[in-house]
Amino acid sequence: MMAPVSITAPLVLNVIDLVRQAGAAILPYWRQGVAVRQKSDDSPVTAADLAAHRVLAEGLARLTPDVPVLSEEACDIPFAARSAWDVWWVVDPLDGTKEFVDGSEEFTVNVALVERGQVIFGVVGIPTRDVCFSGGRELGAFRIQGEDGVEIGVRNQPEDAFTVVASRRHGSPAQQRLLEELGNTLGEPKLVSVGSSLKFCLLAEGLADFYPRLAPTSQWDTAAAQGVLEGAGGEVLTLDGQPLTYEMRESFLNPHFLALPREAAWRQQVLELAGSLGDA
Repeated sequence: MMAPVSITAPLVLNVIDLVRQAGAAILPYWRQGVAVRQKSDDSPVTAADLAAHRVLAEGLARLTPDVPVLSEEACDIPFAARSAWDVWWVVDPLDGTKEFVDGSEEFTVNVALVERGQVIFGVVGIPTRDVCFSGGRELGAFRIQGEDGVEIGVRNQPEDAFTVVASRRHGSPAQQRLLEELGNTLGEPKLVSVGSSLKFCLLAEGLADFYPRLAPTSQWDTAAAQGVLEGAGGEVLTLDGQPLTYEMRESFLNPHFLALPREAAWRQQVLELAGSLGDA
């Protein structure tokens, strides 16, 4: 059994620095017509993904030699080996590869520390903007640009309109039904399409209200940004209202989920609507 990792300010700052380094490794490939190949699950991978992976895998091994790393680009670790882990890093070296290949700025670097299925803290970097988000339920949440960091938080009441963020590429009929029902109960929502884990960060900054995901995601897509959102006063729930967790299991796929402020006045209405849809 591995000992818990002590979450110190130097550790968090070192992880932020690693995320920045991974972003710097990605940028030389951005908008350069990088070659794309398909992995066995039909998802794309590029030299930029692999360059960022090397930076993070090597850097995390130096920071915490006893803590294993589960990266999207090195996830072929047998379940029998992984099942012995109590604490581990969950890494997506380049979240939003399709956005990256298309020349969009909407791709991120994601690193989370998970202990017994719970996200302890996460860092999300936006390489093209030199911005990082960092957070954890017990740590608060921060937006860092250069040397400047500001604390961020969710909004519990919509401002001009109830703003829903959604994947630019991965909708579903169930999600569409949920949005239609929301329109009937909360008023027509304003829909903002965003790539990668930036959707969580918009909620964490108080720039949006709700992120439903009723289409497939993997653990490395969500863990880091979930840490940021939880630090900002939000939560990520399955459709039956239970927290999204990362207990060790054979599949890396998440159930469908809802990301929202913990204290939102409309929270119960959304949970009741989502529960009526089922995780299908």
